[in-house]
Amino acid sequence: MYTLGNLEVNKGARKKDYRRGRGQACGNGKTSGKGEKGQKARNHVKFGFEGGQMPLIRRLPKRGFKNHPFRVVYDCVNVSELERFANGTKIDITLLVNENILTGRANGGLKILGNGELKKKLSVVANKVTKKAEEKIKAAGGTVEVI
Repeated sequence: MYTLGNLEVNKGARKKDYRRGRGQACGNGKTSGKGEKGQKARNHVKFGFEGGQMPLIRRLPKRGFKNHPFRVVYDCVNVSELERFANGTKIDITLLVNENILTGRANGGLKILGNGELKKKLSVVANKVTKKAEEKIKAAGGTVEVI
């Protein structure tokens, strides 16, 4: 039985620190694992540095337009996923996040897609709704409000 007076550390739980460059006995002495001479043995070389030659990343042409900092991303939900709610429920992004259907991290808001069937009368408030989804919600007797 262990008490505070006779606790021991498990064998192999504590390992001595690796002391690089402390003589031949440490197994990596003298050159500290960096070989002999040269730039890489003396100091840090920047990533992509090619010894003064024009680096590959600067030799290749940059083409096209990148819009990813400003793109709009929507949290998408299919009409079939709204079937779980009771008749007359007002469905918006806060309800769907609380029900763990969406993360709510998208910057564009909520988009309703038209995949699946809907038989319940729901009131949907979203940032975007596809034509097919809008037809299915209205055919079931519900309403669609686009913010």
